[in-house]
Amino acid sequence: MTDKVLVTGGAGYIGSHACKALRAAGFEPVTYDNLCTGWRQAVKFGPFEQGDLLDRARLDEVFARHQPVAVMHFAALSQVGEAMREPGKYWRGNVSASLSLIEATLAAGVRNFVFSSTCATYGDHDGVVLDETTAQTPLNAYGASKRAIEDMLKDFGASDGLRAVIFRYFNVAGADPDAEVGEFHQPETHLIPLILDAIDGKRAALTIHGTDYPTPDGTCIRDYVHVMDLVDAHVLGLKYLLDGKVAQGGHEVFCLGTGNGFSVREVIDHSRHVTNRPVPMTEGPRRGGDAVKLVSGSEKAVSVLGWNPARSTLPQMIGDAWRWHQNGGYEG
Repeated sequence: MTDKVLVTGGAGYIGSHACKALRAAGFEPVTYDNLCTGWRQAVKFGPFEQGDLLDRARLDEVFARHQPVAVMHFAALSQVGEAMREPGKYWRGNVSASLSLIEATLAAGVRNFVFSSTCATYGDHDGVVLDETTAQTPLNAYGASKRAIEDMLKDFGASDGLRAVIFRYFNVAGADPDAEVGEFHQPETHLIPLILDAIDGKRAALTIHGTDYPTPDGTCIRDYVHVMDLVDAHVLGLKYLLDGKVAQGGHEVFCLGTGNGFSVREVIDHSRHVTNRPVPMTEGPRRGGDAVKLVSGSEKAVSVLGWNPARSTLPQMIGDAWRWHQNGGYEG
């Protein structure tokens, strides 16, 4: 009998890729998603259960039907600007929802939990290569809500024996190389798909927010990880739990990044090269709160989990995203 894994947010960008990776690794992913930002068409690798994380009765029903060996939790609100304007939405949609999920997980007798967190829990550590020991000082309700979920997992580990693997990372890019699933947000806010939209004429131009940063080309630098590398880490984390490498009630945190990062202009230049098309763009002022350079290391994930982010190069991330961009997409 194939072990099942409950994947919250499995109809979203990262979650759908995780479901493909889980299926390839011999698991049966069960997607639990309310489709507020996910897509039913992205659920291709296992059963789909529509429901909200705040609906405890629905969660209990799904746990009872599928009896998963673990939970992989991606479902979250994740727009920083929105989190600044509507913090209550994030505390309810992320923290309250995750509390409901964790309690349902424990009630079902499941003790293995993989959590997709974020480097936004660190706040603004400009120019520092982040690792698992860096102080967490989030600047908005998104980062604060994710840190609170991490704290909940630790508390329920102490009280109920829940074992957790927590991943923190910055920007995710690229798409499934087979183009079965990919990135499709409405509205789109991520740099690479915005560039591809501009190349493809789906938007008039890309706006570069700030060209006077103290970097080699004047634009800010961010870390990017290929989505398939990222979900591979989550599967490795799941196996780490199932192999008993985390003590009962314990947790492990792993950062996932390249340790270097790429500037906005570097991403634009590589996009031009990969697609062999010009990138229409305009230059605008800096956005408030944007740091100069935010990158994360991954030494622990490499050494402990055996993670190898081999796909996380700009040519591959952009190439895979472009293949999906030309042929993929979902309809509501």
